[in-house]
Parts: sequence; C-alpha cells; structure tokens
Amino acid sequence: MSNKIHSSEITPESVYLNRRQIIKASGLIAGSALAPSTANAGFFGLFEDEPDVPEQAVYQPKPLNISKKVPNNLNEALTPESKVTTHNNFYEFGTNKGDPAHYAKAFNPEPWTIQVDGEVAKPQTFDMESLLKQHAIEERIYRLRCVEAWSMVIPWLGFSLADLLKRVEPTSKAKYVAFQTLYDPERMPGQASRGFGGGIPFPYVEGLTIAEAMHPLTLLSVGLYGKTLPAQNGAPIRLVVPWKYGFKSIKSIVKITLTEKEPPTTWQVLAPNEYGFYANVNPYVDHPRWSQASERRISDAFRAERIDTLMFNGYGDEVAHLYKGMDLRKFY
Repeated sequence: MSNKIHSSEITPESVYLNRRQIIKASGLIAGSALAPSTANAGFFGLFEDEPDVPEQAVYQPKPLNISKKVPNNLNEALTPESKVTTHNNFYEFGTNKGDPAHYAKAFNPEPWTIQVDGEVAKPQTFDMESLLKQHAIEERIYRLRCVEAWSMVIPWLGFSLADLLKRVEPTSKAKYVAFQTLYDPERMPGQASRGFGGGIPFPYVEGLTIAEAMHPLTLLSVGLYGKTLPAQNGAPIRLVVPWKYGFKSIKSIVKITLTEKEPPTTWQVLAPNEYGFYANVNPYVDHPRWSQASERRISDAFRAERIDTLMFNGYGDEVAHLYKGMDLRKFY
C-alpha cells in the first residue's frame, strides 16, 4: 500500500477525533448487553446534569524521585506538557479531548490498591505507596500513537510491568494478562451516563499476551514530566505499550489478572470489525474509516505536522519477533 495520502482522503478532524461519533455511526443499540447498567441518559442523549467541578483540582501531581533516565534515542521533540494533559481520551471523564482535564478535577486517586490474581502462585494486592517505594522509577521517552491518527512524544515515569508480574510468580497456564480500570460512577461521570461516556461498556478492560506483558518496553507508568500522573492521564497508575495504539494503554488500573484464555477488551467487544486484540501500530492496515499511513503530531504549532506512521510505531527492532509467522494484515 502506498503511504501517499491525498487531501481528499483525509478524514475531517471533527469526525476522527471523536470516537463517540464513530460509535453512533456504527448503529450500536442502546439496549444491548454492552450498555452500562448505571446509565441515566439516552444512548447518545445529552448529559443533562453535568457533574460539579471544583475550581482547582482536589489532587495535585507530586514530584517523583527518578532513579534512571533511559537515553532518548528518538531524536524527536517532546510534546509540550500542556498538550499531554489537555488532549487525551479518557471516556470515564467525557468523550471530547478536553473533557478529562476538566471533569477529572474532582477525582482523587489516593489511596489506591491494585489486585493481581489469576494464574499466579502468589496472588497479591498492592497499594500504590508501597509500589513506589519498592520499584525504582525510570524515565522513558516513548512515542504515543492514537488509533485516531494523532501522536505525541511523552517522558513517562514508571517501571516494567514484568517486574510486578514476577512478584506474583505466573504459572505455566498464564498465556494472557487482563487489565481493568476503576469502576466508580460516583467519581467517574462518564460511567454514570451513556451520553457523556460515549456508550461504551464500563469498567474499561484491556489485555496483552504474556510475552507482550513481560517485554521490557511494557511500562506501568506512575507519572510524566517528573511528577505523578495527573488524574486525566490515568492516575495513579496506567499501562504504556509504545508499539500499540493508545487505547491498549489502559488507565487507572485496579486489577490485573493472568489468564489461560484471551481476555475480552473494551473496543474489540464494542466494534470487532474496527478494533482487534493486538492493535499494533501498522501503517499498512487502515482503520475502516480512515488511513493509518500517517499521523498528526501534536505540538505547539498552529497547524500540527503530519508525518509518516512507522510500523510498530518505530519499535519494530525490539518487538517484531513477538509476531513472527503471524499475518501483519490482521493486526488491526
């Protein structure tokens, strides 16, 4: 497939930057089993009673002690922090790009625990305070490529997911790793309203193969730009898998379960014809609604630069061996 994109082929920004419209256009039914049971609005009705939002956030990110800064070999400018914290998808706090920064102001992620169970010898529940003390925090600069064809370069802070999984001792039956976001409609207004939350089923769930989860690039992020994660970016802990589309990097994780069978994932269940389990960045496989051959790099510039998308988001040398013998055309 040619990487050249004609102007007539580019999806209008108003369409591809809002997957809520995509869901609506797909004709999904409000009464389906995928609909959240706590809905208090029509499937795509207006969110009539907007949640109260304090003038200032109740939780403020704090400086983190960084033990190691992994050398930045990308030779690409970092996305401004102001963009990273105000332009993102977190449907638990609304479907528009600026909603999370606004509606997450009332969200306090302290205290927080993460349950790790399933096919492990030592299931455990970890609290965030002990995790931060027990794991050396690294700064890793990764590209983030959204399935909606925009991208960023972010200095994440965290530690390898493999380090946490080793502590619970996966059994030989552990073939996959499932993740779950906090489910709390009182604190996450998008979970309380189908209209405000885009109609997706909550809690949000994701999954990786055990090989992907144990890969050294796979990060449990606890911060960015030298501080703990802002609420709108998935505080207090989220997944970052840099060679996959951003929706795989689940936010505000409360549960990790190792399983023998492939777990369900939110977007694959919601629209299996558009979102696959692997979801590796692939410029040669288009989304049914737009090309994936290029991306819009978010920056301070008035008009964002459009650049070619790299296979595996540029991390092919490190991860391509995980998919040896598999059909790249099915990786969407």
